[in-house]
Amino acid sequence: MEPFRHFLLCPRCGQRRAEGESASPFRCAGCGFTLFFSAANATATFIRRDDGRVLFIRRARDPAKGRLAPPGGFIDIGERAEDAARREIREEVGLEITSLEFLASFTNHYHYLDVTYPVLDLFFTAQTLVPDTARSLDDVESLCWLDPLYGVTPGEMAFPSMQAALTLLQEKLRQPTTAKLA
Repeated sequence: MEPFRHFLLCPRCGQRRAEGESASPFRCAGCGFTLFFSAANATATFIRRDDGRVLFIRRARDPAKGRLAPPGGFIDIGERAEDAARREIREEVGLEITSLEFLASFTNHYHYLDVTYPVLDLFFTAQTLVPDTARSLDDVESLCWLDPLYGVTPGEMAFPSMQAALTLLQEKLRQPTTAKLA
């Protein structure tokens, strides 16, 4: 169920929401309280080694337990996307990155504890100086360095947004004018 569907009563005055009201914003007919619902924001980063392989994690928990994903997670309130990407990489695989470049954004739906969150996933590419120190940490079952062109398919990725991002990365890597992505 989407977050707005959990708001049956006004959080300010307690008046019941009228049937058929629009999802966003929530507007209380009684007191005028207005609440906008928007997407949660998350980052995911394709980290490349010098040999061209990319770091993928296997998710340790649902949703999508056991599926492949680039390291990433939700952006905290007040946090820049770039800082969240660096933090999530440290928390999940223990790496510090040396470069970070925006790749693309895709929408997603993340189902967790009976709520389906609309998410805007921001994808980056990056490099690290010490790829061999990567390890499975927070919410990571295991990790692997795979050839992004031939070692992984979009269907192996945890979420549709990640499938789209991998497809875009693969397209960019196949372009003859692409000298090097981060």
